[in-house]
Amino acid sequence: MTNTKSEDLFGRVMLSIEGTSLSLYEKDLISSSQVGGVIFFSRNFISRQQIADLCDEIFSIKTNILIAVDQEGGRVQRFDKEFSKLPSMQELGDYSIKNNDFEICHDVGWLMSSELLASGIDISFAPVLDVDRDTSSIIGDRAFSDNPDLVSTLAKKFIEGMNTAGMKATGKHFPGHGGIFEDSHITEPSDNRNYEDLLNRDIKPFFDLKDKLGAVMSAHIIFPKVDDKSVGFSSKWLKDILRQEIHFNGVVFSDDLSMKGSGDKSFCSKAMNSIRAGCDMVLVCNHPDGVLEVVNYFEKENVSLSEKIITMKKSKFPSWNDLKNNKKRLEILGIIKKIGD
Repeated sequence: MTNTKSEDLFGRVMLSIEGTSLSLYEKDLISSSQVGGVIFFSRNFISRQQIADLCDEIFSIKTNILIAVDQEGGRVQRFDKEFSKLPSMQELGDYSIKNNDFEICHDVGWLMSSELLASGIDISFAPVLDVDRDTSSIIGDRAFSDNPDLVSTLAKKFIEGMNTAGMKATGKHFPGHGGIFEDSHITEPSDNRNYEDLLNRDIKPFFDLKDKLGAVMSAHIIFPKVDDKSVGFSSKWLKDILRQEIHFNGVVFSDDLSMKGSGDKSFCSKAMNSIRAGCDMVLVCNHPDGVLEVVNYFEKENVSLSEKIITMKKSKFPSWNDLKNNKKRLEILGIIKKIGD
């Protein structure tokens, strides 16, 4: 029998909010034991201080909650203004290889994480471990490289930078979204490659970095030669392959269940199928009715809380005032200005 404290147990639902502060309805929803996470989008951001205040507002409701954002860099960066403008991972990878300077990946990972941690955020869903350059309509320059060995090498440095700052890394989108053109936000993609082809290419970074990653996010893709279920709903992918073959022991997040790639079943069906397949936490974003449906259903079914999610909480709380003029940060910003030139 474990001696897990109630404040160490996290709900299995991560939701998004509508504005730059919490409504009374959202405060009540977040207080549910089944809600264990909040993800921010650009609409939630006005300024760094406002985001810090919003995090404090959420943590005043409960401490056993994870606050996340997609702050990858390039075209996927939710916070701007006072936050450093980060290069895309493709730009970062190209610069690293051209200049034989892989430490810049470490530095950018540290910079991104430090700024978020100093503002109250626990995690950025990063890095992208997809292997791609120009095949996928949704990945493309979000990937470090179309060479899996380089993805592993560059991402390892980036993750180590995140960890140095005090943030756990989330590799996405398992087992790889870089091999198809279709965007799983707007369609249900299918990738017809066999498992051996995937293992030698797309899966390789996940395998190489399994002990470095705090979490993995699954892709909304069907690989019919492996399983007829989309990865996030497939116990073959999440339990047999990710857990047993790859030996990944961290947290598994679903991708957003409001995406078209997650199928057309009800939100509660998708959420339960995802949990049963092996996800530790499901994301329901930009769909208030869908969130309420899932939370109510999880409460009714008394879905077990997670002991794993706490491992993704931030381990350091840097001061923004100290960070703002930090010599290391300013040096990294100087290098970033050269990237992409």
